[in-house]
Amino acid sequence: MMQPTVEPKGPALDPRVTAHLESLLARRPELAVVRQAVVEAFSLLRDSFVSGGTLYLAGNGGSASDCEHFSAELLKSFLMPRPLPPSERLGLPVEVAESLELGLPAVPLTGFMGLRSAMSNDVQGPYEFAQLVQALARPGDVLCCITTSGNSANLVQAVHVARARGVKVLGVTARDGGVIARLCDVEVRAPAGRTFEAQELHLPIYHALALMLEAHFFA
Repeated sequence: MMQPTVEPKGPALDPRVTAHLESLLARRPELAVVRQAVVEAFSLLRDSFVSGGTLYLAGNGGSASDCEHFSAELLKSFLMPRPLPPSERLGLPVEVAESLELGLPAVPLTGFMGLRSAMSNDVQGPYEFAQLVQALARPGDVLCCITTSGNSANLVQAVHVARARGVKVLGVTARDGGVIARLCDVEVRAPAGRTFEAQELHLPIYHALALMLEAHFFA
């Protein structure tokens, strides 16, 4: 049975945006159950970027790699060119201006090795992501936690800090969503139980989100 197209609250989606969602569901029909959640996640990220917000990403293990991957698709071109407009070329050498692209501000919190090692040495507890959210995130930003269990202590603590600071939380989860499912503003829950199966579904989900955002901002 064909699923109805779901529109987010706010501006209607451009057909170029919805085309990427429909492509995702055609390639991975098992993700039809997260159609509404993907639209809500897109709307959350779109509205944050429009208002000047930044996306912060956190995850552990394979999900940490997903954070790096997702951010890379936002920080530079994915499928379509994003040349700098004249206003962004002012003061730049021609070869520099021609080499750079427009991007969306997406910061993976999985780096910061100095801070992370200092926290593990100085503080008892899983607070490295929480400290980064405290220091960097501002109201209007979004924290995206990619997690197959939804229960990782360092992610849960970061979510508590985000909520206290007026930062929206997007959970990309699996299984039963864990603790984070009860704390996030939007949850996209992959229909998978085992870790590697969840990760296999997380990638097409965030690829679709990146493509939808690219189409919205750069088409």
